[in-house]
Amino acid sequence: MHLLRTLLFASLSSLAEASLQVVPGATWTTSNNEHMQAHGGGLIKVGDTYYLVGEDKTGGSAFQNVNCYSSRDLVQWTYVGALLTRGSSGDLGPNRVVERPKVLFNEATRKYVLYMHIDSSNYGDAKVGVATGDSVCGSYTYRGSFRPLGHQSRDMGLFADDDGTGYLLSEDRENGLRIMKLSADYLSVTESTYLWGDSIEAPALLKLNGRYFIFGSRLTGWDPNDNVYSTSTSLTSGWSAWATFADAGSKTYTSQTNFVLPVGSSAAIYLGDRWRSANLMTSTYVWLPLTISGSRVTMPDAESWVPNLSSTSSSASMAKPAETAYEGEAATYGGQARDVSCGGCSGGTAAGYVGGPDRGTVTFRGVRSDADARSTIRIRYANGDSSPRYANVRVNGGAAQKIAFLPTSGSVSASTLHVDLKAGSTNEVVIEGVGDGWAPDIDRLIVPVQ
Repeated sequence: MHLLRTLLFASLSSLAEASLQVVPGATWTTSNNEHMQAHGGGLIKVGDTYYLVGEDKTGGSAFQNVNCYSSRDLVQWTYVGALLTRGSSGDLGPNRVVERPKVLFNEATRKYVLYMHIDSSNYGDAKVGVATGDSVCGSYTYRGSFRPLGHQSRDMGLFADDDGTGYLLSEDRENGLRIMKLSADYLSVTESTYLWGDSIEAPALLKLNGRYFIFGSRLTGWDPNDNVYSTSTSLTSGWSAWATFADAGSKTYTSQTNFVLPVGSSAAIYLGDRWRSANLMTSTYVWLPLTISGSRVTMPDAESWVPNLSSTSSSASMAKPAETAYEGEAATYGGQARDVSCGGCSGGTAAGYVGGPDRGTVTFRGVRSDADARSTIRIRYANGDSSPRYANVRVNGGAAQKIAFLPTSGSVSASTLHVDLKAGSTNEVVIEGVGDGWAPDIDRLIVPVQ
């Protein structure tokens, strides 16, 4: 009987966690109530915590900060702070380019080593920069920049092999894509390991079951393309011809590679950026589980998916729960909230005039969950402004969560809300403005049913 109770509890615990989801392309609000700013970034796991280090594009392409976020589930992210921030001059000064930051931990020196692409505004410098820190999300000391082995270096990545040897992945515009070995302390480059003569940028390297996989993008500027991969059992030779891994013609689901995260010994997750070159701070993230079988890699698209970070199989995702949609125009309005026309919305109508000086509200009652669980609700919305809108969202009378909603440029998109739902059909979700500000027009809520 005790064993039965234990198994039942384990099953229910897994069930209760199974509706926290990654939503590719959505607004991703973090603990500072803003859309996550960690573009071109990479992940490093320390203990049971993942740290995401990436570019702050709030002000556009010029360098502002290298940001760091933490999470234990890859879904709920806490903004920790900036590892590096803009100074008055030099590599990190005004109008400089700092891209693709990645971090490795050096076991010998006990230092975290941060590499990044350093450039001028016209991309004429083409260098790598190096910084070091004592803690993964703490303050880093910038050590300077250089051209590795005298070669140009633009988009770059880092990789540490099983024996701790570090490697720099570097796009050399004159010659191709390079793998280069780092010094024992990771602070310099010592020798060339491999060179592809192909024009490939945004490199990311993965090793699973003794086989290496390198992922990258063709050179099409900010526009997406069908990204590719190559594989070998050796870093120095035997690399296969480049092949696509997402659906042909999908342009990698409108994204570009920035990192590939191993999960267990047989699974991995693709991390990509969906760039919006006209307004870079509104760029979003496309994270999807990879399917790897032998030397073959594929990546199906998904509107949302549930990470399985304890996976011992070839999949880093769990079965997605069933969902129920609740239409905005069927909710209860308060203040001056009312129906508005919305061509891209599910019924051609949305709940509009939410927030503002009249304090419009939208209340969804009778929201169902089959278990007491923390869940990801997708809020489908429209925002015709050029900057984010914000809403306070209250669930079951709890404290308000401030959620960001990026511009949608005439279409409909999603923003994610991570909340605790009660078992049954008595959950209530209220969406209101922040101060006198306008919230977006609300198309509908999509709620997991465990």
